[in-house]
Amino acid sequence: VVELCTTHRLAQSDLANELVAFATTKEDGSLLTVEFLNVFEHEVLNKKVNKVNQKKDNRYSGIKNINTIQELIDADEEEEDILDAYTTPSKGSQKRNVTTPETPRSKRTLSTRSPYLLFSPNSFSPSATPSQKYGSRSNRGEVVTSFGSVQGTSWSGKGGHRSSVKLFGPPEQLLTKSYKFMFQKFRDIREVMLVLSWKTEELGDALKKYYKIEEFTSVLVPAQEPVTVLGQIGCDSNGKLNAKSVILEGDREHSSGGQVPVDLSELKEYSLFPGQVVIMESINSTGGKLVPSKLYEGVPLPFYQSTEQVEDLEQQMVLVACGPYTTSDSITYDPMLDLIDVINKDKPDVCILLGPFLDAKHEQVENCQLTGSFEDIFKHCLKMIIEGTRSAGSQLVFVPSLRDVHHDYIYPQPPFTCYDLSKDDKQRVYFVSDPCTLAINGVIFGLTSTDLLFHMGAEEISSSSGVSDRFTRILKHVLTQRSYYPLYPPSEEMNIDYENFYNYVPWPVTPDILITPSELRYFVKV
Repeated sequence: VVELCTTHRLAQSDLANELVAFATTKEDGSLLTVEFLNVFEHEVLNKKVNKVNQKKDNRYSGIKNINTIQELIDADEEEEDILDAYTTPSKGSQKRNVTTPETPRSKRTLSTRSPYLLFSPNSFSPSATPSQKYGSRSNRGEVVTSFGSVQGTSWSGKGGHRSSVKLFGPPEQLLTKSYKFMFQKFRDIREVMLVLSWKTEELGDALKKYYKIEEFTSVLVPAQEPVTVLGQIGCDSNGKLNAKSVILEGDREHSSGGQVPVDLSELKEYSLFPGQVVIMESINSTGGKLVPSKLYEGVPLPFYQSTEQVEDLEQQMVLVACGPYTTSDSITYDPMLDLIDVINKDKPDVCILLGPFLDAKHEQVENCQLTGSFEDIFKHCLKMIIEGTRSAGSQLVFVPSLRDVHHDYIYPQPPFTCYDLSKDDKQRVYFVSDPCTLAINGVIFGLTSTDLLFHMGAEEISSSSGVSDRFTRILKHVLTQRSYYPLYPPSEEMNIDYENFYNYVPWPVTPDILITPSELRYFVKV
């Protein structure tokens, strides 16, 4: 083996890798013998040396004929196959097309264009083409739903000159910078789990005062008469919650965290999800199963009551948009350009833009078909938005998303930090966290780019004698659980840092307006 390393100028690790690869092609379970090494040298190493020498001598020199050109093509394809072997092919994946742009532009032409037009398909990928579906749509500018009445003749703002945008809440609940994650010690994790149990006790105290409940009973104590118990809804397995798999994990003060199955047969109406803190009036005849007859609804936090007197209160226009800002079949940012047109035309006072700005789930991102780093593309995107709306003067609020491919993939998610603002732009551009609570001229906005409706809708179970709207039920849970993400355990696509979760995800007050994008159908309601 040492002789083979010396003869063929291979490092020990390289030879070992070649040996392992060659041995896996033999079905007879070949052992490391002299005969095996002779065959290995003949079939692998000698051919490898000849191919390398041929590449060095003939790849870019000498007269080419049809055979040598085909060899060059085959060699290139072989190199791409080696890279493909280290990746898992995604659905619909295909090799990147190496094509010449239909309308190539010189670097000089691109550099002299305005920032508004810099965001062209050619600046990202030579094969990027505008979306045919988006370009040929017939419902451009259509109003698909409305709520309330518009004061005045039309929707228009004054460019944010009289708008005040501030983070709302105690300083310790404001996430303003990045933090370390995945560095917890076991002791810290244990303390975090204790903190999560305090959520149950905090909500339990609020409900206890509201419903004037005298005392809670342990979920593990046998009771022939109805008793009142406090706990958190859970599932008895790793599967999806259903009416037969509901358990109640009691609080630490009264139940020491004990768990007991729940029989829902006596409840006419209920709506439950994993992680929900509830109070049940129930019978536990054996100490091994709760049979509730009454379920106490949670109580939302109060609204914010401003003590400041606001004079000359004018109507404010707040425009909200959520990503992705590209179409699914193209990486060009045509929808973003149209959005900038709307901002410049209507001059909203505040624009709230939620991510993703470069979607991790986009096919061309997954297949690495973009030129340049993800962060450079994101900076280019922000530059276009900020400079393209400068004339409108609108205040811009950027909320990150867990699908932003260049950003920290952790929840709660810190603000964007990779874009440097000019002195003038610092007065009107805000980078906030996900989730975030904002006060805009005294009106409280709750913002999150996480699809909590979709996540909770997949886990919630309910039974109702009348007609019940699922969206209303889910949002009522969000209000009464006083959290931007009350689901526990979370969706599999969520990476939650529970050490920071307790500080930044609970609500300081009930927001006047809650904005959350979703894959589900759009709606607006009280």
